[in-house]
Amino acid sequence: MLLSASILGADLGDLRAHARAAIEAGCEWLHVDVMDGHFVPNISFGVPVMQSLRDLAEETGTLLDVHLMIEEPDRYLRDFADAGAGLITVHAEACPHLHRTVQHIKELGCQAGVALNPATPLSCLDHILSDLDLVLVMSVNPGFAGQAYIPATKAKIAHVARRAAREHPELLIQVDGGVTPSNAGMNVQAGANVLVAASAIFKGTGTVAENVQAFRDAVSS
Repeated sequence: MLLSASILGADLGDLRAHARAAIEAGCEWLHVDVMDGHFVPNISFGVPVMQSLRDLAEETGTLLDVHLMIEEPDRYLRDFADAGAGLITVHAEACPHLHRTVQHIKELGCQAGVALNPATPLSCLDHILSDLDLVLVMSVNPGFAGQAYIPATKAKIAHVARRAAREHPELLIQVDGGVTPSNAGMNVQAGANVLVAASAIFKGTGTVAENVQAFRDAVSS
């Protein structure tokens, strides 16, 4: 199981130190939620924030996991790739030519992911699954940190996992939204192998290191 620490939950006044704390605690990835105020109702980070983390990621061998919750993501793929993204995930609804978008991400040297909103049917993966490195199953409606996990997500993860086992065993299955140590084991048992957490890592009951360890303990128990 990989843990991707979403910097949406970090102290933005001390972002670099908080990101380093997550990495040193054992998070393999840093998750960068990019929101434009159109595709989702909130506005978050852009390329400059990515650039500020690039040397830390390179120094520590940490993958920058970029989640584009934006309209017309094709316009910005090169910018985020140049800023150090190792993985770029786009939403199926935002890409009228999804196959072209996925191929462009790969041509830029990044891994490619597609995100599924809670009401997005799995059928949107029918003709693209074999081209993907990752499917992100959203367990909240995207746009804000701190939302409650939608229980139906577990079944959706299991459906993706069964399909991946048949068609694409190397596929990474990521879950994002309301992920905590209390539901981490359930998500992994359903088939998720990448957990994204923001508040539960950076604003949990303990230190960042203690919060990360709580995830590891939950998955191993």
